[in-house]
Amino acid sequence: MKKIMVMLAITLGLVGVPAMAADMSNGADNFYKSDRVTIQKISFKNKMGMKVVGNLFTPKNLEQNRKYAVIVVGHPMGAVKEQSANLYATKLAEQGFVTLDFDLSFWGESEGEPRNTVSTDIYVDDFLAAVDFLGTQTFVDRGRIGALGICASGSFVVSAAQIDPRIRAIATVSMYDMGAANRNGLHHSVTLKQREKILQDAAQERTAEFSGAPIKYTSGTPEKLTKNSTVVEREFYDFYRTPRGYSPNTTTHPTLVSNVSFMNFYPFEQIQTISPRHLLFVVGEKAHSREFSEDAYQRAAEPKELYIVPGAGHVDLYDRTKLIPFAKLADFFRENLK
Repeated sequence: MKKIMVMLAITLGLVGVPAMAADMSNGADNFYKSDRVTIQKISFKNKMGMKVVGNLFTPKNLEQNRKYAVIVVGHPMGAVKEQSANLYATKLAEQGFVTLDFDLSFWGESEGEPRNTVSTDIYVDDFLAAVDFLGTQTFVDRGRIGALGICASGSFVVSAAQIDPRIRAIATVSMYDMGAANRNGLHHSVTLKQREKILQDAAQERTAEFSGAPIKYTSGTPEKLTKNSTVVEREFYDFYRTPRGYSPNTTTHPTLVSNVSFMNFYPFEQIQTISPRHLLFVVGEKAHSREFSEDAYQRAAEPKELYIVPGAGHVDLYDRTKLIPFAKLADFFRENLK
C-alpha cells in the first residue's frame, strides 16, 4: 500500500508531500472536471493596480447574444482557486450560470508581495474588481451578479457586499469569520493574555524583519501530524497535505507579521445593511466553524437562511460532492438573480 501511495504522489506531482492515504469518501472530488463547461484563464487589476488571476467558467452551449447570471466564487484562506473554488464554479456552471473564481492577492497566481500577506481590504477589493471585470463581458447581465465565499472567503464576500450593491445575492459555505477566529479562537478559547502574546510576537518580528531578518510564517495547515495533533489540524491536513486537495507551490501559511491584521477585521458589524438582498449561510452540522455561520445569521436582517448539512464537517464541504448541496445553491442563486 505504501508503494502504491508513493507512486500516486509522484503521478500527481506531490513529491515532497507525505504519502498518506487521503479520505476520499462521500465523493471527494476537488479536481472535478466537466465536459459541459468551458474554462478560460483570465486576469484583471484591482484598485491597487495588482493583477488578479482567475478562471472564467461558462456553459459549453453559451449563447453570445444572451445575458447570463454570474457568480463570483472565493476560495478558503491560504488556499488557491484550484482548491474547492474550481469545484464549486464548475458545478454551478453546469447549472447554467457563468462563474468566476480567482486567487486572492498575495496568493496563487495573483500578484502581491510579500507572498502570503494578509490584507483584508485588498482581499475585499479583489471581489469588487471581479465584479468590475464581469461587467465588461457582453454575455453577463450586470444586474444579476452573485457571490459565493467558501471558508474565510465567506467573511470577505459578506464584507464586500456591504459596500457594493452590485452584488445581488450572497452565499457562504463553511464560513470562517477570520477576525473573530484570530481575536477569540474557536469557541472563544483564546484568552486576553494569549492575544497580547500574539501581538507582541508579531511586533517583535516586524522589528526583526525591518532589520533584514527572513520572513516568518504562522498558522495554516501543519506540514506534519504528530500524536498531539488536534482533530481540526487533522481535518485540514487530510485535504491540503494529501492527494485529495494538494496543489503545488502552496503552503496555506500567512506571514506572521501580517496575520495580526485580522484582529481588526469585523465583517459582521454591518451585515444587516445587506438587506433586502438575500443571504444564505451553508454549514455542516458537525463543522468546528459552525459558530461563525450562526453568528452571522443572527446578526443579519431578513431575508436570510441558515442551511445546515446533516453529518458534514467543515472541510467536508470543500470537496465532498455527496454532501455539498449544489442544488440548494443553484436554486438560491436562480431565485435571487432573476
